[in-house]
Amino acid sequence: MEILIFQTDIKSEEKIASIEPVFNNHDDILNWSIDLEDIDNVLRIEANSTLTEKAVIDIVKQHYFTIKTLTD
Repeated sequence: MEILIFQTDIKSEEKIASIEPVFNNHDDILNWSIDLEDIDNVLRIEANSTLTEKAVIDIVKQHYFTIKTLTD
């Protein structure tokens, strides 16, 4: 299992709802959340090891949100 963490501009429940079906129906995503309380609106994904950061970034960008990888 992989943990992928990103900064996004997904800042409301409505915006989460717009991308929720994509994440919920993705075969490689086991669990995900967006922290609306965090200044970076952190997207945290628990995924199979086959899911790449680039794939997540592409999915989110296709829905017109900005996203970047958060590094330690």
